[in-house]
Amino acid sequence: MAPTPAMSHSSAFLLPSPSSSSSVAPDCAAYALLVLNQRLPRFAPLLWDRAQVRVCVDGGANRVFDGMPELLTGQDPDEVRCRYKPDVIKGDLDSIRSEVKEYYSNMGTKIVDESHDQDTTDLHKCIAFITENLAIPNKSNLCVLVLGALGGRFDHEMGNINVLHLFPNNRIILLSDDCLIFLLPSKHTHNIHIERSIEGPHCGLIPIGAPSTTTTTTGLRWNLDNTCMSFGGLISTSNIVEEECVTVISDSDLIWTISLRRHSYNM
Repeated sequence: MAPTPAMSHSSAFLLPSPSSSSSVAPDCAAYALLVLNQRLPRFAPLLWDRAQVRVCVDGGANRVFDGMPELLTGQDPDEVRCRYKPDVIKGDLDSIRSEVKEYYSNMGTKIVDESHDQDTTDLHKCIAFITENLAIPNKSNLCVLVLGALGGRFDHEMGNINVLHLFPNNRIILLSDDCLIFLLPSKHTHNIHIERSIEGPHCGLIPIGAPSTTTTTTGLRWNLDNTCMSFGGLISTSNIVEEECVTVISDSDLIWTISLRRHSYNM
């Protein structure tokens, strides 16, 4: 396989505080946070504070309104809701409660009604909106963090994974309490830096869009060596991270997934 440009990945944005040995996602200096209509993970306040822009996808606004005070126990709920105000609420607006919509609208949140477009998912609309319309400093290094894309209805989950395949040139990470996933485009050699305090050891590599006729890895317990992967054949599930850096090179786009540890986040 011909040499391909290197692309680095890190989950250091999930660290409770930056450490001297691991900076916070040096290749993703700008963050946009997207909240979908699923229960907020425990680290939602951490990512909210690190983001330059926060967008709720329709019913995701309900999750922020209800869930942030639940995560930040001991703090005044009204103060929490005021502090964690989304910049934009966008989507069909068929899931957001009327009182939540009114509350955030009165606080200056931009409400964007996309009910006329039924051909794309709310996540698809919001990724396009963030990447094409919003002015974000250092946008060339933008990383979109998506909460609530995993779990719930399976068709929704697969639609969200499909969005990764539709936007291969954008860094998009889907997160839940249990795992994260992102796309490894075939045009790159991927260096995935493992933050052992918050992620692993279980991981997986899954071809998306087309079978892989050759995938090679280092840093895993069961490395792939010019291995073919496809649905109906081999896919790398329940693999184990063994080293601090995992490298992946493949002739097709792959999904990388890794488990997240039940880390304690002190807000």
